[in-house]
Amino acid sequence: MVELTGIGVRFVVPTERIVSFKEYILRRVKNQIQHRELWALRDVDLTIRRGETLGLVGRNGAGKSTLLKVMARVLRPTLGRVIVRGHAAPLLELGAGFHFDLTGRENVFLNATLFGFAKSLIAEHLPAIIEFSELEGFIDMPVRNYSNGMLARLGFSVATQFRPDLLILDEILAVGDTGFQLKCLERIESFRARGTSILLVSHELETLAHHCDRVAWLEHGRLVDIGPPGQVLEPYRASVVSPTDAL
Repeated sequence: MVELTGIGVRFVVPTERIVSFKEYILRRVKNQIQHRELWALRDVDLTIRRGETLGLVGRNGAGKSTLLKVMARVLRPTLGRVIVRGHAAPLLELGAGFHFDLTGRENVFLNATLFGFAKSLIAEHLPAIIEFSELEGFIDMPVRNYSNGMLARLGFSVATQFRPDLLILDEILAVGDTGFQLKCLERIESFRARGTSILLVSHELETLAHHCDRVAWLEHGRLVDIGPPGQVLEPYRASVVSPTDAL
């Protein structure tokens, strides 16, 4: 379903703070801006098979979100080749693809349109989307008034109403109540049974151990290990536990 070969992503970061766009233009014209290179990913080779659930772990800043954006085709890599077959539904962050001045109902149409679905098809599935999100009493409220849990409910409901070939979840199940999280996991399992590939990023290691076929470990933008959950998660857990935590 997904093939990444030799993936590298480089960002050019200013080394000094520029407080306005005007100052940036003036310094750029005078060639007075100093930059440094930051490689968020280096030499990453990764495959995801059809129907497989792959977990992704790593410390903050390890490159996890960058890797997800590459797979979602939101970010073009500096180096390497990306092949993603079929329709991908990325849930990369809370509120992504939403307009906060629009209502929940209006954002369903906006968000699903960004996924490439026709307005008539969205209207047909609208009742099911609202029902799954459990936001019937809030669907005509502007989403700027939604809590993080409500945003997660609506975003997940839209993205998973139309079964994708690849579902990308970045900590989206970390918010909301336990009951809704279990409901989401049940839908994820039903998708996997029908051939959907799933990429799941979470700091909840027990969730990854229970639901993933394999786990990939990123550190400083490089792939440290990939394999069965037991092979990867225990060394990763040991690497992030400080001596104080161990006590």
